[in-house]
Amino acid sequence: MFDRLVDLTESICQQIDKAKASMLLFDTSDIETWVTENNLKYANRIIRQLKTFKKANGLYDSFDPYKAAYGSMPPHTAANSAIQQMYINGHFCYAFKFGIITNGLGIVRDISFYNKGFLHSHPAIVVGKKPDSPDEDKSLADSKALIPVLKDFFKKHPLINPKIFLGDAAFDSIEIYKYLLQEASFEKAYIPLKNKLKTKGTDYTVNDDGVPCCPRDASLPMKREGNKSHLRCGLATMKFVCPKMKWKWDSATKKSKRICHCDHPCTTSSCGRMIYIYPEQNLRTYPGTVRGTDKWASTYKVRVNVEKSISHFKDSFCVAGRKTQNEKTLHADLLLAGITQLITVMVADKLHKHQYIRSLKPLIA
Repeated sequence: MFDRLVDLTESICQQIDKAKASMLLFDTSDIETWVTENNLKYANRIIRQLKTFKKANGLYDSFDPYKAAYGSMPPHTAANSAIQQMYINGHFCYAFKFGIITNGLGIVRDISFYNKGFLHSHPAIVVGKKPDSPDEDKSLADSKALIPVLKDFFKKHPLINPKIFLGDAAFDSIEIYKYLLQEASFEKAYIPLKNKLKTKGTDYTVNDDGVPCCPRDASLPMKREGNKSHLRCGLATMKFVCPKMKWKWDSATKKSKRICHCDHPCTTSSCGRMIYIYPEQNLRTYPGTVRGTDKWASTYKVRVNVEKSISHFKDSFCVAGRKTQNEKTLHADLLLAGITQLITVMVADKLHKHQYIRSLKPLIA
């Protein structure tokens, strides 16, 4: 029923905002369970002991009691091995983990519950020994789950073809960029960098956002041409022009032409220096768009909608705070929350009140 409602609401989302409906947002979260290990005293006792150990032995600041506590805690609860240890939103907990996909409007498109059934259907996901760093553990888990989740999603919904992917820095890996931009239907991927770029030009430098800089002055980033240039072979390219180039109208030819106003030009061309970049050679640096621009910043802000949906599911639909350890119950609650949101979209559309597609209470009122 949930998957059927996703298909039925796709046309409604496209009608409301085609640009945001063509975006796909992914994030992971958890549902904390009612177990002894989730008592605050459990983690605080271990952290307090490690802090005392550090002080007594005069250890250096490189010894992090919180990381050490994470490594010393059991990987799952004694009551249920499926309830895994996690580090979510700055605190330790034992919970069931799930992944959620929404579009740019914040309307849920898919929910994946990371249980034994999910791992069994995706044997390529190898669950190894957890690292000492909780942040690294979360990053590894998120990056491993993304591609299998998207493959399942496209298999269930072949008629949904999003063009833009938005995710956090956990997905900053070459493997993920290749899948998104070469195997899947995405044209652009908005993913922040986890590590600095290591891009080099022949006679020019490249800044932290991957933009070529003036060969004579590395502090001047070159300007991106608005139109896309293509070679005869069909490969897409990105064109960057001299930062001191301006368009000038020629009354004789009735056309505009480029004029370089540099005092010390690095080329004999009156148009100024031009640099062509081939994104397919470095998808991490050029994921279909240019980093560090106003367009990048404004588009990436949309990713907050997936976090709002997760919060909405947990708080408004009361998925969080359940006093249960039952995996099937929690999985069912997640799907019912998704069904409730999708039915809200359909009802709001019938009442011509699209402003309430994520607000059930005002819609009822």
